[in-house]
Amino acid sequence: MVTLTAIVAPMGRQLYRQFAKHARGQRWIPVRRCNLSACSSKYVLSQVHPMWQGPLAVPGGDRQSPINIAVRKSVFDPQLKPLTFQYDPRTCQQIWNNGYSFLVEYDDTTDKSTLSGGPLEDRYRLCQFHFHWGESNAWGSEHTVDRRVFPAELHLVHWNADKYSLFEEAVMEENGLAVIGVFLKVGKRHEGLQKLVDALPTVRHKDSVVEFTKFDPACLLPTNTENYWTYAGSLTTPPLTESVSWIVMKQPIEVSHDQLAVFRSLLFTSAEEEVQKSMVNNFRVQQPLRGRTVRSSFTPFLQEAPQDSQTPSAGGPQAGHVH
Repeated sequence: MVTLTAIVAPMGRQLYRQFAKHARGQRWIPVRRCNLSACSSKYVLSQVHPMWQGPLAVPGGDRQSPINIAVRKSVFDPQLKPLTFQYDPRTCQQIWNNGYSFLVEYDDTTDKSTLSGGPLEDRYRLCQFHFHWGESNAWGSEHTVDRRVFPAELHLVHWNADKYSLFEEAVMEENGLAVIGVFLKVGKRHEGLQKLVDALPTVRHKDSVVEFTKFDPACLLPTNTENYWTYAGSLTTPPLTESVSWIVMKQPIEVSHDQLAVFRSLLFTSAEEEVQKSMVNNFRVQQPLRGRTVRSSFTPFLQEAPQDSQTPSAGGPQAGHVH
Protein backbone atom coordinates (compact mmCIF):
# COMPACT_ATOMS: atom_id res chain seq x y z
CA MET A 1 0.00 0.00 0.00
CA VAL A 2 1.10 3.51 -0.68
CA THR A 3 2.19 5.30 2.45
CA LEU A 4 0.42 8.61 2.99
CA THR A 5 2.75 11.48 3.72
CA ALA A 6 1.96 14.39 5.96
CA ILE A 7 1.08 16.38 2.86
CA VAL A 8 -1.68 14.07 1.70
CA ALA A 9 -2.85 12.87 5.11
CA PRO A 10 -5.62 15.49 5.36
CA MET A 11 -6.82 14.42 1.94
CA GLY A 12 -6.74 10.82 3.10
CA ARG A 13 -8.84 11.62 6.15
CA GLN A 14 -11.37 13.37 3.94
CA LEU A 15 -11.53 10.37 1.60
CA TYR A 16 -11.96 8.16 4.66
CA ARG A 17 -14.94 10.20 5.84
CA GLN A 18 -16.47 10.14 2.38
CA PHE A 19 -15.90 6.39 2.11
CA ALA A 20 -17.44 5.77 5.50
CA LYS A 21 -20.46 7.89 4.65
CA HIS A 22 -20.84 6.15 1.32
CA ALA A 23 -20.46 2.75 2.93
CA ARG A 24 -23.26 3.50 5.37
CA GLY A 25 -25.58 4.23 2.50
CA GLN A 26 -24.37 1.34 0.36
CA ARG A 27 -24.17 -1.63 2.58
CA TRP A 28 -25.56 -1.55 6.05
CA ILE A 29 -28.47 -3.91 5.45
CA PRO A 30 -26.76 -7.30 5.55
CA VAL A 31 -28.10 -10.25 3.58
CA ARG A 32 -27.74 -12.27 6.75
CA ARG A 33 -27.88 -11.04 10.29
CA CYS A 34 -24.22 -11.15 11.16
CA ASN A 35 -21.71 -10.37 8.44
CA LEU A 36 -18.26 -8.93 8.43
CA SER A 37 -19.38 -6.07 6.24
CA ALA A 38 -15.81 -5.59 5.17
CA CYS A 39 -15.82 -9.01 3.55
CA SER A 40 -19.42 -9.18 2.41
CA SER A 41 -19.73 -5.89 0.57
CA LYS A 42 -19.94 -6.81 -3.09
CA TYR A 43 -19.63 -3.13 -3.90
CA VAL A 44 -16.19 -2.99 -2.33
CA LEU A 45 -14.96 -6.44 -3.23
CA SER A 46 -15.70 -5.92 -6.90
CA GLN A 47 -12.77 -3.48 -6.96
CA VAL A 48 -10.16 -5.54 -5.15
CA HIS A 49 -11.22 -9.16 -5.00
CA PRO A 50 -9.74 -11.73 -4.93
CA MET A 51 -6.03 -10.86 -4.90
CA TRP A 52 -5.89 -7.22 -3.89
CA GLN A 53 -5.28 -6.15 -7.46
CA GLY A 54 -6.19 -2.77 -8.87
CA PRO A 55 -6.94 0.51 -7.14
CA LEU A 56 -8.00 0.58 -3.51
CA ALA A 57 -9.25 3.54 -1.53
CA VAL A 58 -7.43 3.35 1.80
CA PRO A 59 -8.55 5.39 4.80
CA GLY A 60 -5.91 7.96 5.61
CA GLY A 61 -5.38 6.66 9.10
CA ASP A 62 -2.35 5.58 11.09
CA ARG A 63 -3.62 2.28 12.50
CA GLN A 64 -4.01 -0.13 9.60
CA SER A 65 -3.73 -3.91 9.93
CA PRO A 66 -2.18 -6.45 9.70
CA ILE A 67 1.30 -5.77 11.07
CA ASN A 68 4.50 -7.57 11.93
CA ILE A 69 4.82 -8.06 15.69
CA ALA A 70 8.41 -7.39 16.76
CA VAL A 71 8.60 -9.36 20.00
CA ARG A 72 11.36 -7.38 21.69
CA LYS A 73 9.77 -4.08 20.78
CA SER A 74 6.47 -5.06 22.34
CA VAL A 75 5.78 -3.53 25.74
CA PHE A 76 4.84 -5.72 28.66
CA ASP A 77 1.71 -4.32 30.30
CA PRO A 78 1.04 -5.80 33.75
CA GLN A 79 -2.41 -4.17 33.71
CA LEU A 80 -3.62 -6.47 30.94
CA LYS A 81 -6.24 -8.75 32.45
CA PRO A 82 -7.01 -12.36 31.53
CA LEU A 83 -9.49 -12.76 28.70
CA THR A 84 -12.95 -14.08 29.48
CA PHE A 85 -14.61 -16.21 26.80
CA GLN A 86 -18.26 -17.11 27.25
CA TYR A 87 -19.31 -18.92 24.10
CA ASP A 88 -22.59 -20.80 23.69
CA PRO A 89 -22.33 -23.35 20.85
CA ARG A 90 -26.09 -23.09 20.37
CA THR A 91 -25.63 -19.60 18.90
CA CYS A 92 -23.78 -21.05 15.88
CA GLN A 93 -25.98 -20.73 12.81
CA GLN A 94 -24.36 -21.28 9.44
CA ILE A 95 -21.33 -21.32 7.16
CA TRP A 96 -21.17 -18.91 4.28
CA ASN A 97 -18.70 -18.74 1.40
CA ASN A 98 -18.69 -15.01 0.72
CA GLY A 99 -16.21 -15.18 -2.14
CA TYR A 100 -13.18 -14.18 -0.05
CA SER A 101 -13.19 -16.63 2.84
CA PHE A 102 -15.78 -18.74 4.60
CA LEU A 103 -17.59 -17.29 7.59
CA VAL A 104 -19.02 -19.30 10.46
CA GLU A 105 -21.77 -17.00 11.68
CA TYR A 106 -23.31 -16.72 15.14
CA ASP A 107 -26.51 -15.25 16.51
CA ASP A 108 -25.37 -11.96 18.03
CA THR A 109 -28.77 -10.61 19.09
CA THR A 110 -28.11 -11.51 22.74
CA ASP A 111 -25.14 -11.77 25.09
CA LYS A 112 -24.94 -15.56 24.90
CA SER A 113 -21.52 -15.63 23.20
CA THR A 114 -19.24 -12.88 24.42
CA LEU A 115 -15.65 -11.79 24.96
CA SER A 116 -14.47 -9.49 27.74
CA GLY A 117 -11.39 -8.80 29.83
CA GLY A 118 -7.90 -8.44 28.46
CA PRO A 119 -7.46 -4.94 27.03
CA LEU A 120 -11.24 -4.53 26.66
CA GLU A 121 -13.35 -2.34 28.92
CA ASP A 122 -16.67 -3.50 27.51
CA ARG A 123 -18.42 -6.72 26.58
CA TYR A 124 -18.19 -7.79 22.95
CA ARG A 125 -20.52 -10.25 21.20
CA LEU A 126 -19.18 -12.91 18.87
CA CYS A 127 -20.41 -12.26 15.34
CA GLN A 128 -18.44 -14.70 13.23
CA PHE A 129 -15.09 -16.30 12.66
CA HIS A 130 -13.12 -16.88 9.48
CA PHE A 131 -9.63 -17.78 8.31
CA HIS A 132 -6.94 -16.43 6.01
CA TRP A 133 -4.55 -18.87 4.33
CA GLY A 134 -2.00 -19.28 1.57
CA GLU A 135 -1.76 -21.56 -1.45
CA SER A 136 0.88 -23.62 0.36
CA ASN A 137 2.07 -24.10 3.92
CA ALA A 138 4.82 -21.54 3.27
CA TRP A 139 2.64 -18.50 3.92
CA GLY A 140 -0.92 -17.42 4.62
CA SER A 141 -1.17 -15.62 7.96
CA GLU A 142 -1.88 -11.89 7.98
CA HIS A 143 0.12 -11.03 11.09
CA THR A 144 3.69 -12.22 11.52
CA VAL A 145 5.93 -12.55 14.58
CA ASP A 146 9.48 -11.27 14.07
CA ARG A 147 8.79 -11.63 10.34
CA ARG A 148 7.96 -15.30 10.72
CA VAL A 149 4.77 -16.35 9.04
CA PHE A 150 2.27 -19.16 9.56
CA PRO A 151 0.26 -21.02 6.92
CA ALA A 152 -3.07 -19.67 8.17
CA GLU A 153 -4.66 -17.35 10.71
CA LEU A 154 -8.02 -17.54 12.47
CA HIS A 155 -9.99 -14.36 13.23
CA LEU A 156 -12.83 -14.40 15.77
CA VAL A 157 -14.78 -11.19 15.22
CA HIS A 158 -16.68 -9.54 18.09
CA TRP A 159 -18.49 -6.21 18.34
CA ASN A 160 -19.04 -3.89 21.29
CA ALA A 161 -22.57 -4.54 22.47
CA ASP A 162 -22.19 -2.24 25.49
CA LYS A 163 -21.63 0.87 23.37
CA TYR A 164 -23.43 0.06 20.13
CA SER A 165 -26.73 -1.50 19.18
CA LEU A 166 -25.69 -3.16 15.90
CA PHE A 167 -22.59 -4.66 14.36
CA GLU A 168 -23.08 -2.35 11.39
CA GLU A 169 -22.75 0.63 13.71
CA ALA A 170 -19.83 -0.75 15.70
CA VAL A 171 -17.75 -1.49 12.59
CA MET A 172 -17.52 2.25 11.90
CA GLU A 173 -16.75 3.45 15.41
CA GLU A 174 -13.92 3.67 17.94
CA ASN A 175 -13.61 0.54 20.11
CA GLY A 176 -16.32 -0.99 17.96
CA LEU A 177 -14.70 -4.35 17.26
CA ALA A 178 -12.42 -6.82 19.01
CA VAL A 179 -10.79 -9.51 16.91
CA ILE A 180 -8.94 -12.50 18.32
CA GLY A 181 -6.16 -13.67 16.01
CA VAL A 182 -4.87 -17.24 16.30
CA PHE A 183 -2.01 -18.63 14.19
CA LEU A 184 -2.32 -22.09 12.66
CA LYS A 185 0.72 -24.33 12.26
CA VAL A 186 0.97 -27.68 10.50
CA GLY A 187 1.15 -30.65 12.82
CA LYS A 188 -1.31 -33.17 14.14
CA ARG A 189 -4.96 -33.17 13.15
CA HIS A 190 -7.13 -30.73 15.12
CA GLU A 191 -10.07 -32.75 16.36
CA GLY A 192 -12.22 -29.73 17.20
CA LEU A 193 -11.76 -28.26 13.72
CA GLN A 194 -12.67 -31.47 11.95
CA LYS A 195 -16.45 -30.99 12.24
CA LEU A 196 -16.05 -27.71 10.35
CA VAL A 197 -13.66 -29.22 7.80
CA ASP A 198 -16.17 -31.98 7.07
CA ALA A 199 -18.84 -29.37 6.29
CA LEU A 200 -16.71 -27.17 4.02
CA PRO A 201 -17.27 -29.07 0.75
CA THR A 202 -20.93 -28.02 0.94
CA VAL A 203 -19.88 -24.36 0.61
CA ARG A 204 -17.25 -24.87 -2.07
CA HIS A 205 -18.62 -22.15 -4.34
CA LYS A 206 -19.08 -18.45 -3.67
CA ASP A 207 -22.47 -17.50 -2.18
CA SER A 208 -23.06 -21.01 -0.81
CA VAL A 209 -24.69 -21.06 2.62
CA VAL A 210 -25.40 -24.13 4.75
CA GLU A 211 -26.79 -24.56 8.22
CA PHE A 212 -24.06 -25.27 10.75
CA THR A 213 -25.01 -25.56 14.40
CA LYS A 214 -23.65 -26.36 17.85
CA PHE A 215 -20.03 -25.50 17.10
CA ASP A 216 -18.04 -24.22 20.08
CA PRO A 217 -15.48 -21.65 18.85
CA ALA A 218 -13.58 -22.06 22.12
CA CYS A 219 -12.22 -25.34 20.76
CA LEU A 220 -10.17 -23.29 18.25
CA LEU A 221 -8.39 -21.31 20.95
CA PRO A 222 -4.90 -22.34 22.08
CA THR A 223 -4.52 -24.00 25.48
CA ASN A 224 -2.74 -20.88 26.72
CA THR A 225 -4.91 -17.79 26.20
CA GLU A 226 -3.09 -15.76 28.85
CA ASN A 227 -0.17 -14.82 26.57
CA TYR A 228 -1.14 -12.44 23.80
CA TRP A 229 -0.22 -9.22 22.04
CA THR A 230 -2.69 -6.38 21.61
CA TYR A 231 -2.70 -3.22 19.53
CA ALA A 232 -5.08 -0.71 17.94
CA GLY A 233 -5.74 -1.58 14.33
CA SER A 234 -8.21 -1.94 11.50
CA LEU A 235 -10.17 -4.42 9.49
CA THR A 236 -7.94 -6.20 7.01
CA THR A 237 -10.60 -6.12 4.30
CA PRO A 238 -12.40 -3.09 2.82
CA PRO A 239 -13.58 -0.68 4.12
CA LEU A 240 -10.50 -1.07 6.39
CA THR A 241 -12.10 0.93 9.19
CA GLU A 242 -9.86 1.59 12.19
CA SER A 243 -12.26 0.23 14.76
CA VAL A 244 -10.47 -2.94 15.86
CA SER A 245 -8.80 -3.84 19.13
CA TRP A 246 -6.57 -6.68 17.98
CA ILE A 247 -5.70 -9.52 20.38
CA VAL A 248 -3.18 -11.88 18.79
CA MET A 249 -2.48 -15.13 20.63
CA LYS A 250 1.16 -16.06 21.19
CA GLN A 251 0.53 -19.81 21.09
CA PRO A 252 -0.59 -21.23 17.73
CA ILE A 253 -2.93 -24.16 17.27
CA GLU A 254 -1.98 -27.28 15.31
CA VAL A 255 -3.90 -28.47 12.27
CA SER A 256 -3.01 -31.14 9.75
CA HIS A 257 -1.88 -30.57 6.18
CA ASP A 258 -5.00 -32.40 5.00
CA GLN A 259 -7.26 -30.05 6.97
CA LEU A 260 -5.64 -27.01 5.37
CA ALA A 261 -5.96 -28.69 1.98
CA VAL A 262 -9.75 -28.63 2.41
CA PHE A 263 -9.58 -24.84 2.93
CA ARG A 264 -7.70 -24.60 -0.36
CA SER A 265 -10.31 -26.70 -2.14
CA LEU A 266 -12.84 -23.90 -1.77
CA LEU A 267 -13.44 -21.45 -4.62
CA PHE A 268 -13.54 -17.68 -4.96
CA THR A 269 -16.04 -18.17 -7.78
CA SER A 270 -19.69 -19.15 -8.07
CA ALA A 271 -20.85 -22.34 -9.77
CA GLU A 272 -22.06 -20.35 -12.78
CA GLU A 273 -18.71 -18.76 -13.56
CA GLU A 274 -16.82 -20.23 -16.48
CA VAL A 275 -13.36 -19.87 -14.95
CA GLN A 276 -13.09 -21.29 -11.45
CA LYS A 277 -10.54 -19.75 -9.06
CA SER A 278 -9.15 -21.51 -6.01
CA MET A 279 -9.66 -19.74 -2.70
CA VAL A 280 -6.04 -19.20 -1.64
CA ASN A 281 -3.86 -16.24 -0.59
CA ASN A 282 -6.85 -14.39 0.85
CA PHE A 283 -4.82 -12.04 3.04
CA ARG A 284 -3.83 -8.39 3.01
CA VAL A 285 -0.27 -7.09 2.74
CA GLN A 286 1.26 -5.89 5.98
CA GLN A 287 0.93 -2.28 7.01
CA PRO A 288 3.39 0.12 8.71
CA LEU A 289 3.22 0.38 12.49
CA ARG A 290 3.30 4.20 12.36
CA GLY A 291 4.36 4.72 15.95
CA ARG A 292 1.83 2.41 17.54
CA THR A 293 2.68 0.42 20.64
CA VAL A 294 2.14 -3.32 20.66
CA ARG A 295 1.49 -4.40 24.23
CA SER A 296 2.02 -7.91 25.54
CA SER A 297 0.43 -9.70 28.47
CA PHE A 298 3.73 -11.47 29.11
CA THR A 299 7.36 -10.43 29.41
CA PRO A 300 8.95 -11.01 26.00
CA PHE A 301 12.48 -11.22 27.38
CA LEU A 302 11.58 -14.12 29.62
CA GLN A 303 9.66 -16.16 27.07
CA GLU A 304 10.53 -17.29 23.61
CA ALA A 305 8.60 -16.03 20.61
CA PRO A 306 6.82 -18.67 18.51
CA GLN A 307 9.50 -20.72 16.77
CA ASP A 308 7.17 -23.06 14.95
CA SER A 309 6.19 -21.11 11.87
CA GLN A 310 6.30 -22.96 8.61
CA THR A 311 8.19 -20.60 6.36
CA PRO A 312 11.35 -18.83 5.60
CA SER A 313 11.79 -15.35 6.97
CA ALA A 314 11.37 -12.04 5.27
CA GLY A 315 12.95 -12.93 1.93
CA GLY A 316 10.23 -15.29 0.69
CA PRO A 317 6.59 -14.85 -0.34
CA GLN A 318 5.79 -13.68 3.20
CA ALA A 319 7.67 -10.43 2.73
CA GLY A 320 4.88 -7.98 2.13
CA HIS A 321 2.67 -10.91 1.07
CA VAL A 322 3.12 -10.02 -2.59
CA HIS A 323 1.65 -12.51 -4.98
